[in-house]
Amino acid sequence: QVQLVESGGGLVQAGGSLRLSCAASGGIFSRNAMGWYRQAPGKQRELVAAISRGGTTSYRDAVQGRFTISRDNAKNTTFLQMNSLKPEDTAVYYCAADQYCTGSGCYARWRNGMDYWGKGTLVTVSS
Repeated sequence: QVQLVESGGGLVQAGGSLRLSCAASGGIFSRNAMGWYRQAPGKQRELVAAISRGGTTSYRDAVQGRFTISRDNAKNTTFLQMNSLKPEDTAVYYCAADQYCTGSGCYARWRNGMDYWGKGTLVTVSS
């Protein structure tokens, strides 16, 4: 069983930056794929970024070039650096882990979700 705890959300002005962190416990972190999802009010949850077990990263088009996902296996932590934030980035951001499908070819599966979820952290971008 994997437990995930997000931190780093908050209120920021458009154009600003935030760095989200996700601390994992349980399981073997380095073997998992990790992802960041978001859900805005009235909208479906969407995959923002993912990083495979081997470190390959993938991003949705709307955040490409602005967001960076990374992982520190020694600290069992994954990060989402968010720059040039826009009001449309406002959402609850969730960290997730996949123990089953962990390679870079799993992106299609990850779009539908992963095995384990954190409780989320709210990011609000004001205009």
